[in-house]
Amino acid sequence: MNHPIPEPVDPSNVTRLATDVVASDRFPVLASIDKQTPRVRPVSPVKTEGFTVWVANLKSYHKTQEIAANPNVELCYINQNHDQVRITGIAHIESHEETIEAIWNSNPLLKHYLGSPDNPLLIIYRIEPTQVRYMKEWALEYHNVPL
Repeated sequence: MNHPIPEPVDPSNVTRLATDVVASDRFPVLASIDKQTPRVRPVSPVKTEGFTVWVANLKSYHKTQEIAANPNVELCYINQNHDQVRITGIAHIESHEETIEAIWNSNPLLKHYLGSPDNPLLIIYRIEPTQVRYMKEWALEYHNVPL
């Protein structure tokens, strides 16, 4: 069986390659733990700085309970070439008012559905990375991205 031969990855380009994948995927998949069962779902980040990602959520969603019980999560981004980035991190509830206001002002859908940034249903998670890995399509080898 013929296997694809991936292009080699220059370690000095890993951060740029990973950043490009993150920028190109509008709907990464978020993994969390429901007691002993992993759960994944597409999410739409509302802000990204480097590899720190903010995700809006509603308190009524089941992932709210999952993250409250275990804040260890992972985001998986994939681009059109099937390159992927996995951001493993800790989900924190964002409490910085200026950050929330900036996210609110840059996301018309939040305004449309929730009315105001102090809506009691809204939670914004800030996922702080503990590990970031990049993989070129079919390489089957992850490259650690410096944080």
